[in-house]
Amino acid sequence: MSGAVAALALGTVIAVGALVQRVTGMGFALVSVPALALLLGPSDGVALVNCAAGVVSAAGLVSTWRQVRLPAISVLVVAAACAVPLGTWTAARLPEPVLLAFLGAAVTAAVLLVLAGARVASLRGTRGALVAGGAGGFMNAAAGVGGPALSLYAANADWPVRQFVPNALFYGVALNVFSVAANGLPDLTTPAWLVTMVGLAAGTLLGEGLARRVPRAWTRHAVMLLSLAGGLTTLLRGLWELGGR
Repeated sequence: MSGAVAALALGTVIAVGALVQRVTGMGFALVSVPALALLLGPSDGVALVNCAAGVVSAAGLVSTWRQVRLPAISVLVVAAACAVPLGTWTAARLPEPVLLAFLGAAVTAAVLLVLAGARVASLRGTRGALVAGGAGGFMNAAAGVGGPALSLYAANADWPVRQFVPNALFYGVALNVFSVAANGLPDLTTPAWLVTMVGLAAGTLLGEGLARRVPRAWTRHAVMLLSLAGGLTTLLRGLWELGGR
């Protein structure tokens, strides 16, 4: 892949992820992790997702922070902080093909669970917040996909959409700050960082404009289908590389 094509692909993936995150409150990682893992390698792909998702969440939180319910979200954030180091430690010890397969399987499983609207008794109350927060912290540091755990918790707690989005954005900021601290920054060139920033700005601005116009249900299903395709592609790529060894 030529440098110009790679830069265009990187900017497009980041912009789409940022748009999705701003409109729905989550989804940046589900959309972008598979593509970025293939473009940059799994380690740098996850590290870039951690950075970018945190920035997009912070941008969305500027206009919604008054709706954050700190008592409800704080337990999830604390549990996530405790689990992030374990996720980083696990990912650092997996060979690249295994990590690709793990990323693909994690995204695929997360999407299927969210689509199924899984109802789990253990994901309710304080215990549920601890389980979901810990799972989200581990998966965000290891695979860049911490949002589905929050989504499942919110579904089991019967959070309405107007409550979910600002709390998901707050959780995204905290979770990705922890993950960047544990994983470090991705090893990108200066042009790649510039393309990333342009993609983030474009996607966030477009998402800001669409947030009030696009039906959330339609957006959610489109995001899930796109994420499922990406997860399966990454899983198959990792299995293919493993089979070739």
